[in-house]
Amino acid sequence: MDVFQVRGGIPLEGEVRVCGAKNAALPILAATTMVRGVTRIDDVPDLEDVRVMLEILRRLGAKAEFVSAGLVEVDATDISSTNVPDELMQKMRSSIFLMGPLLARFGEVRVSKPGGCVIGQRPIDYHLRGMRELGASIEERHGYIRCFAHRLVGTELTLDFPSVGATENLMMAAVLADGETVIENAAREPEIVDLARFLQSCGAVVTGAGEHRMVIHGVHHLSGASHRVIPDRIVAGTLLLAAAVTRGSVVLRNVEPLHLMAVLGKMRESGLHLRVLRDIIACEMSDEFSAVDIRTEPFPGFPTDLQAPFMSLSALAKGTSVFRENVFEARYKHVDELVRMGADISVDLRTAVVRGVSKMSGATVCATDLRGGAALVVAALAAEGLTELRGLQHIDRGYEFLDRQLSMLGADVIRTQVSR
Repeated sequence: MDVFQVRGGIPLEGEVRVCGAKNAALPILAATTMVRGVTRIDDVPDLEDVRVMLEILRRLGAKAEFVSAGLVEVDATDISSTNVPDELMQKMRSSIFLMGPLLARFGEVRVSKPGGCVIGQRPIDYHLRGMRELGASIEERHGYIRCFAHRLVGTELTLDFPSVGATENLMMAAVLADGETVIENAAREPEIVDLARFLQSCGAVVTGAGEHRMVIHGVHHLSGASHRVIPDRIVAGTLLLAAAVTRGSVVLRNVEPLHLMAVLGKMRESGLHLRVLRDIIACEMSDEFSAVDIRTEPFPGFPTDLQAPFMSLSALAKGTSVFRENVFEARYKHVDELVRMGADISVDLRTAVVRGVSKMSGATVCATDLRGGAALVVAALAAEGLTELRGLQHIDRGYEFLDRQLSMLGADVIRTQVSR
């Protein structure tokens, strides 16, 4: 079993480049199934989730592979199947993104309920209801979902909640539908804008991405194109928090500060000194952290994916911080492990009260989800002594060679194997 062994207390120093965004790359890779011809996608992070998506594309009949570091080529011209393999669906929730594009191009798709991190209820009801409103018939039986439609037809869709996944899936389905589709109360995340940009480069007609109201005019086909994935704002935020918690000084390159405004505001409030340029963020921590309150919200609010890593900083702050998780109800599973390291945190349903302590100590801890695992890495970097972090398969889903990046900044992080 792979583990991180982290010896904390070393200030991070230096520069590092942020990779492309996992949450942008995955729906873009799914969208390539609608394209006839070769698509070249640059700055794709080399992650477990990405490799699962590439394997799904190959199993469907596409040619899909890394041709060099960060560069993926996909040719989905000759896709021969619309049955997404069940064993791969179970590995990654983002596999549900294949529903919209395969249905739009081929008129049918069969998927199973997707897997991924267990962080609360993440129903796909919005996806299915939207597909029905676009004209699809849907059968749910024995854990499988089959969608079919002779032709999707544009319509007006209103989401009860601005779901990122549903917005992306319905946008992709609408791209090849007849007529105009309007999505009201659409999610506004930067990853949605990036997906729209990719689709536009292939010939789609999409307006309003990043706004509450999106309009898609259906086209008959999409052609191959080249696209560069946006920087990963969650990785950037995690690295900034790692620098802060170790009282270090770090420069991040290949970042988009506008995607991090809510996070940067809370970091400044906690005592982090930031210098923001066009695609660079330099940070330096003051001697003392201040408690701040966090409420997770859809973009442009504070992202739920950085709630757990920020809690590791708040655990060492002066005063009491209150966290309110408004997106996923079961996203406090990292709390017990932080308490094992000496944090003082209590949870009541969606609210966590974090009372700052003067120090945390190394311990053997286990990640049970992706972002909770990142929180434990951040805490380990600040803790006294040695921390052994297990459950790296979760972290590997969203962070590209995290141990190497941290080591480049001076951290004492070793990836090794231990017996179970």
